[in-house]
Amino acid sequence: MKDLYSIASIRGLLFVFDIENADDEEREALIASKNVNDEKELADLFDLVLKPEFFAYEQKGRETLINTVAYFLNKDDSFDRVFERMTTYFDDDVVDQTSFMKVLLVCLQRYQKEGG
Repeated sequence: MKDLYSIASIRGLLFVFDIENADDEEREALIASKNVNDEKELADLFDLVLKPEFFAYEQKGRETLINTVAYFLNKDDSFDRVFERMTTYFDDDVVDQTSFMKVLLVCLQRYQKEGG
């Protein structure tokens, strides 16, 4: 049976942090100002930058994103396929990619509960 979840959907959601998405200098400076290896700062960054992006998806798409992140976390994926193809505005490299994804999942689940 083919997997229902694609790592590409996670890359798509995180495209907002990619330098190829260069259209908002204020957003770029905000991203660069946060320590992506600090869970609190990362969650704050997600709230400011990723939350509106998340709500641009239809309800089913939001549910699929949450389930996709959870699926790859449960598989103990390294998430190299996400991060090795992204050049971000982050000042530092993401040291613990699994931790990054756990923070992402918690934030996405919170957004979903809040509604939009």
